[in-house]
Amino acid sequence: MNKYNFTDYFQKLKDTVDSLDTDIIENFVDRLLDCRERDGFIYFFGNGGSAANASHIAGDFIKGISYGLEKPFRAMSLCDNVSGLTAISNDLGYDEIFLEQLRLYLKPNDMVIGISGSGNSENVLKAMNYAKSLSAETIGLVGYKGGKLKELVDLCIHVPINDMEITEDIHVSIFHAIKQEIIKKLKGDDVSYGTTYDKRVMQ
Repeated sequence: MNKYNFTDYFQKLKDTVDSLDTDIIENFVDRLLDCRERDGFIYFFGNGGSAANASHIAGDFIKGISYGLEKPFRAMSLCDNVSGLTAISNDLGYDEIFLEQLRLYLKPNDMVIGISGSGNSENVLKAMNYAKSLSAETIGLVGYKGGKLKELVDLCIHVPINDMEITEDIHVSIFHAIKQEIIKKLKGDDVSYGTTYDKRVMQ
């Protein structure tokens, strides 16, 4: 007999994945490709595990997807400049950490992607409201009931479960699925390697 029970977690994970609206994910992929075509910049941000996901996903766009493309995706995570984040948080307040960065960079043809399990992170909502004031494209990834973010953004991918760990797992899995579909569409690469460049590590 196993000492621990992992079955419940993995079953909830599977059931939640099965409940996702893939039409919305396809819409998201089209929007990402359109942003690339118009030379828009993509900004990712979130708190805690969602901050880690924002950095991970931005890295996938910078290297995994964009490597070898004549027209790469232009993307960054707003979670990665520690000195900037702490200065803004200390001097202006934690709720301003993403907003202040967007004030420096954001243009109307850009896209902002806020990741929040609850959908109610104040710093994410402030950044989204600013993005909407510039008519930039707004995307949200949420869990639970979706919170305020679900109603605020142009497109929301909702993971319908009251479990933060599963929400975070699925958020990054959605982006990995998107990554593979974009690679196939733009490069025709064998996605089992991520990119052609990665094949050297598989040999």
